[in-house]
Amino acid sequence: LENPHSKTGNIDETKKPYVIMVVGVNGVGKTTTIGKLAHQFKTQGKKVVLGAADTFRAAAVDQLVIWSERVGVPIVKQGMGSDPASVAFDTLQSAVAQDADVVIIDTAGRLHNKINLMNELSKIKRVMQKIVPDAPHEVLLVLDGSTGQNAFEQAKQFTAATEVNALAVTKLDGTAKGGVVIGISDQFQIPVKYIGVGEGMEDLQLFNGEEFVDSFFKKER
Repeated sequence: LENPHSKTGNIDETKKPYVIMVVGVNGVGKTTTIGKLAHQFKTQGKKVVLGAADTFRAAAVDQLVIWSERVGVPIVKQGMGSDPASVAFDTLQSAVAQDADVVIIDTAGRLHNKINLMNELSKIKRVMQKIVPDAPHEVLLVLDGSTGQNAFEQAKQFTAATEVNALAVTKLDGTAKGGVVIGISDQFQIPVKYIGVGEGMEDLQLFNGEEFVDSFFKKER
């Protein structure tokens, strides 16, 4: 349960730009998580660029544009149905040109076909590596903490499709059962990096295992 990031802040400063590829099904709070992350990095004085590589849903791009405006960070996008890898390429190119510190790339959350998902994510990675050879530095899987077994299934699918190395668990406000968080982290050996505990910009928190377990047991008693 130890989170290696809780001591060091949340990104490796030696990587510039530090590239985060965000994966997860639609409806788990992926875009919101990206918006809040962008806000937090910007608040830390970092230069952030967003990439709208979920090109299958116009709504996904629109939502990300709204967040980029709210937070005040640039976004790179193309028309609906364009090649996600091409959006990722443009985003990294733009980030390097702007000397950005952090790049956050949104990806499509379609799970009905594992092979397609796998191919798409590996193509995005390959293309990004033409610009930043070790990108992405972080593959962040966003899960909805209130869905229990579904979250497990999604973790299974996405970890099979790509190398996920961090988790963000949303919707842990209210009655959500936090045990899911610990179970998934444990079973897949992936650290939980962020938890979403509310709607506000500040409500995405760096995860602290000990605090979380304490508060979890206090609630249960």
